Amino acid sequence: MIEKIGTNAGLVWNVLNDLGKMDVKQLKKVTKLRTDKELFAAIGWLAKEGKLHFEDSDNGEMLVSLAY
Repeated sequence: MIEKIGTNAGLVWNVLNDLGKMDVKQLKKVTKLRTDKELFAAIGWLAKEGKLHFEDSDNGEMLVSLAY
């Protein structure tokens, strides 16, 4: 399970690196992760490592981007 989360975290990082900031719905669609659990575990992994920046959009969605 830990290995899969790490793999998904790499996928999320690569998508954000290539495409930039996006909301969680877009991120799930682009990464093609199947479940919210997979996505949020990957986001949590990257957040714990200090690699993500979070903000709220004007419509209340959570935006995620890489922290540089």
